[in-house]
Amino acid sequence: MSRALIAGNWKMNGLKASLSQVEAVAAAVGSGHGDVTALLCLPATLVAAGSESAEGTALRIGGETCHHNVKGAHTGDISAEMLADAGASHVIVGHSERRADHGESDAVVSAQASAALAASLVPIICVGESLAEREAGRTLERIESQLAGSIPDGVGAADFVIAYEPIWAIGTGKVASTEQIAEVHGAIRAWLSGRFGASGVETLILYGGSMNPANAAEILAVDNVNGGLIGGASLKAEDFLSIYRAAI
Repeated sequence: MSRALIAGNWKMNGLKASLSQVEAVAAAVGSGHGDVTALLCLPATLVAAGSESAEGTALRIGGETCHHNVKGAHTGDISAEMLADAGASHVIVGHSERRADHGESDAVVSAQASAALAASLVPIICVGESLAEREAGRTLERIESQLAGSIPDGVGAADFVIAYEPIWAIGTGKVASTEQIAEVHGAIRAWLSGRFGASGVETLILYGGSMNPANAAEILAVDNVNGGLIGGASLKAEDFLSIYRAAI
């Protein structure tokens, strides 16, 4: 598979002054490099300004979550349509932090992904196991359950992205071994092929779990790893671009 996506997730970080980092990434990405897409998913307050900063370049801007309804009495929430209106092309749904902090179930994530698709956004659907689940030998069982519950019916294999994030490796500095990554990404690919047939190879599968400039090349070389969902290392243009260049 020749396509790849390097996506940053700023989480609850970034003020207007941080747009200088977006501008630096946009300038370096320019008109793009082959089949590798650069994406920064920003807090909602920066999506519109970030889109303006990236205008005229191949850098894409995304949101970090969305509500499953188009509009309504949902104080503090943001809809996929609003994100698209602000210039977003993608949105993260089902991140483990959203699942844990906001009680978002697989059914909610599936509805969010459907809302994203209806707004012409590409949903990045996150799955991942806890340390307890891994130690109990339930990793693949957990991942496959999340895939079944979080991917909406009626979608095509190329309509969405999957991000595998072992919860125990998010923001901890711990990284799954290449063997562990290969096992899970291979299982995800097999599951996708089971559901979508031959077109199952069209879904991009990202690894997210403390990917950084030092380990990016090794992880990106693993079979069925089609990019990364980058947390802390995406906050600095230099670090993010180092990972992006490793994918080119």
